[in-house]
Amino acid sequence: MKPLTIGRLAKKCGVNVETIRYYHRRALLPLPPTTSSAYRHYSENDIERIRFIRGAQSLGFTLKEIGELLSLRIDAATSASEVKRRTALKIADIERKLQSLQEMKAVLTTLNQQCKGAKSDRSCTILDSLGSFGVSRQCCQEAE
Repeated sequence: MKPLTIGRLAKKCGVNVETIRYYHRRALLPLPPTTSSAYRHYSENDIERIRFIRGAQSLGFTLKEIGELLSLRIDAATSASEVKRRTALKIADIERKLQSLQEMKAVLTTLNQQCKGAKSDRSCTILDSLGSFGVSRQCCQEAE
């Protein structure tokens, strides 16, 4: 089997080489030692770790959270209850985001239904309304 260089690792994991370097900078993936030929050789453990990172990302975990999960994963003192607690926090975060997305959808649906969409009409009720959503009235007023 050929040595697993960063390029081969990236290809095998379906990521960009720069992604792997970024994981190194974020301390998510340990940097393997340099060989006498100035190459770094990666292992199957590195493949598995990148898969873990990508899997956690696909479920909405941030890289900071993934770093914490990786630490929990290797800490012998970690209990399943701590991982479960963090997962529950992520679920609550997703629920908040879903609620926010539903609210945005409702507003946009209303705006879309109110718009006549006539080609000859230069006035657009959607564009006219956007300035009044999501910000307080005081945000753009001059300080007195």
